[in-house]
Amino acid sequence: MVRRAKVALVAAALLGALSVLPGGPATGPVGAAGTAHAADRVDGAADRVDGAPRAAGAPDRGPWRGGWAAAPQRPTEVFGKNWSVGGFARQTVRQVVRISTGGQQVRIKLSNRYGTAPLVLAGATVARTDRGAAVRSGSVRRLTFGHRESATVGAGGELLSDGAGLPVRPLESVTVTLYFHAPTGPTTFHAKATATSYRAGGDHRADVGAAAFTETSTSWYYLTGVEVAGGAGARRDAVVAFGDSITDGYGSTVDADRRYPDVLAERCVAAGRPRGILNEGITGNQLTRTTPDFGEKAVDRFSKDALNDPHVGTVILLEGINDIGMNGPTARPGAPTPAVSVQQLIAAQRELIRQAHRKGVKVIGATLTPFKGAAYYTERGEATRVALNRWMRTSGAFDGVVDLDRAVADPADRTRLAAAYDSGDHLHPSDAGYRALAGALDLDAL
Repeated sequence: MVRRAKVALVAAALLGALSVLPGGPATGPVGAAGTAHAADRVDGAADRVDGAPRAAGAPDRGPWRGGWAAAPQRPTEVFGKNWSVGGFARQTVRQVVRISTGGQQVRIKLSNRYGTAPLVLAGATVARTDRGAAVRSGSVRRLTFGHRESATVGAGGELLSDGAGLPVRPLESVTVTLYFHAPTGPTTFHAKATATSYRAGGDHRADVGAAAFTETSTSWYYLTGVEVAGGAGARRDAVVAFGDSITDGYGSTVDADRRYPDVLAERCVAAGRPRGILNEGITGNQLTRTTPDFGEKAVDRFSKDALNDPHVGTVILLEGINDIGMNGPTARPGAPTPAVSVQQLIAAQRELIRQAHRKGVKVIGATLTPFKGAAYYTERGEATRVALNRWMRTSGAFDGVVDLDRAVADPADRTRLAAAYDSGDHLHPSDAGYRALAGALDLDAL
């Protein structure tokens, strides 16, 4: 009975917007009090490890800013089998991400937010992506943490690496490779990456080729940020896209970078104004309720996920459809989820606006897109969506409003997604739909 209830929840969520360390001693454990910052200057730490000699580390070339991000989640297999529950031991994990803005140096952020024990990382590299799990010859750089190869991240903590001298262009993909010698236990991860990650037995962090990486997953593990320094980039111009599966890019083409924040980054580059566009969406996430499989509620995770990114100046807030739709059983069978009123949703959005304004960050409110025909559609839910969108358009509570509802609605029936923009589940946009969402945003208002 428990398994059947869990499967039912998964179906609704998918449709619902959803030890011997080779490099010397580890750095001290980092706890939940904050992010540990490794040295911003790297002297001799930017190593080429694919057969080439050591290269001197590039000097720190200016403030660090976010180039890519993903929101951390608890281990779960609600979306299907992955590596989060079992974790890693004597294994290498290779993950590919696309950077929205360029720079002369890169560093990574690792999260052990939901770990129950310290995470021991034996070593890591970063390189330019080639094809699949392969990286470009001559581009592999050894990452260090306080000038050491290994690092320990305390339960609940985060850690930033030192900078590595690897010039990257806006919209260029980089490959981050992590090696875990000691067993990690269950992992902090991001479930719906819509991108392929790779795993190999043994230490293959320095490999250029892909031969050893015989296992794949479509989640990201421990990696929650890639930052850049040097090059063009104004202070406080990063944009955080915050929300649920429609921000996360559910239903878009895997490995194609067609989520709406990806397309927004492309628009910025095409306009000659590349900037950090940071995706902090979680599939299934809600404004008002924390769930075991779909992340902490927005009012709790907002300060950690949206306002903790470097130089964020604007947040695009698109969230609430799961609060409206997920009024059935929760992950605990027999525990019904009460209906959420429009007043509760408004109160939650006002709280997020207050949190952002206290940090000097502006908030662009995004109206909720149509969902008639989706698995959890009801007339009552539609009335709540309409009322919330009306408040967003007229209240003046936001620093700006983008009307995503009107951007993708069927002109003949405004309660439905236009057929050209529907991925097929009548809730999540297609690639064309995500492009339409990104196109509705005014770059000058961000």
